[in-house]
Amino acid sequence: MKNIVILGAGTGGTMMANKLRRELDRGEWNITVIDRNNQHVYQPGLLFVPFQMLKPSEIVKSRTEFLPTGVDFVIDEIARIDTAANTVHTVGKKKFPYDVLVIATGCRLAPEEIPGMVEGMQNNVHDFYTIEGAKRLSKAMDHFEGGKIVMHISEMPFKCPVAPIEFVFLADWYFQERGIRDKVEIEFVTPLGGMFTKPVATRVFSSAAEEKGINITTDFAITDVLTESNEIESADGKRVKYDLLVTIPPNMGSQFLFDSGVTDELCWMNTDKHKLKAVNHDNIYVLGDATNVPTSKAGSVTHFESEILCENILAEIEGKSANADFDGHSNCFIESGFKKAYLIDFNYEQEPLIGKFPLPAVGPFDLLGDTEINHMGKLMFKWTYWNVLLKGTEIPVVGPGMSMLGKKAI
Repeated sequence: MKNIVILGAGTGGTMMANKLRRELDRGEWNITVIDRNNQHVYQPGLLFVPFQMLKPSEIVKSRTEFLPTGVDFVIDEIARIDTAANTVHTVGKKKFPYDVLVIATGCRLAPEEIPGMVEGMQNNVHDFYTIEGAKRLSKAMDHFEGGKIVMHISEMPFKCPVAPIEFVFLADWYFQERGIRDKVEIEFVTPLGGMFTKPVATRVFSSAAEEKGINITTDFAITDVLTESNEIESADGKRVKYDLLVTIPPNMGSQFLFDSGVTDELCWMNTDKHKLKAVNHDNIYVLGDATNVPTSKAGSVTHFESEILCENILAEIEGKSANADFDGHSNCFIESGFKKAYLIDFNYEQEPLIGKFPLPAVGPFDLLGDTEINHMGKLMFKWTYWNVLLKGTEIPVVGPGMSMLGKKAI
């Protein structure tokens, strides 16, 4: 019996478990999935909790609900990988030998990397990247009666890079709905030169922010959260004052991966960006937020990667070459408030384009358009996530490679 071990039962690990279990003979291949708990969070829903668009109970389910029969699910914390012995060791003193290892461990928040950030989170500094953080922020937003809200990004890369843009757009809507928008100043603070990593999308989002009266501060490399004066400070001495700070702390990969000698200095897996194999390790594969590939750490990317990765793993098991190439394809709905949303579609090389998605000329979604149908797509994605994507089911009209049909540059 040969062994596939999958580290992480989040989006990527669950997709891969379902795909591989369907394809591989149970009499020849054992599949084991390891994660520290049995709580699967629909992460796009975390953004909606502070605005009371979703309840926390609506975005959390059991991991075992989505893992297929014929897969062993182990709840334990991973201690290290012994790549020489092809063995995973857990904190619970268990050992799992592998012939194929799939790493889908995601990323973690590291607020301790910024002086003052952890202390601030006991007061008026918040995040919405965890269940507890989103719940706490929801209360703060509900009780906020005026002043300055700062949405701040610590550094790149981080999970779901459109989420802070969505936050400021939804905050504009939320406070207008409450009738106090004229009492609330909203500022978007980023280490980037613009609101997003892609210039075309940056122009579109920056124009929308200007229309909504949202201020943008760019090139802000944070060094400290000054809790006594309610300010954040950058490396060049610039300070931004806040009454309520919503921050995205530094994101890092899993520490055990760094300790196992398979990552870069930020604990991201060194990954071939096309084959999705760990660099210098023939039987280790990576997908999702754990990689250091130069595209968004987003659910759509993990979905597309899973299709490429499954094809390559099956090919190599059969003694063939891993010929499938991932092009960095990503697409994201971006909530803009007032029951509208944008949609962007891009890859490693290609900027977001205008056009229809997923069907040329038909859509129904509008690329780079701010529309109600895009908002409906964002809301419907929760059902698609639970019922289609996690099961590893392919969507016929949305392939892993970016299609150029019916699209054009602006």
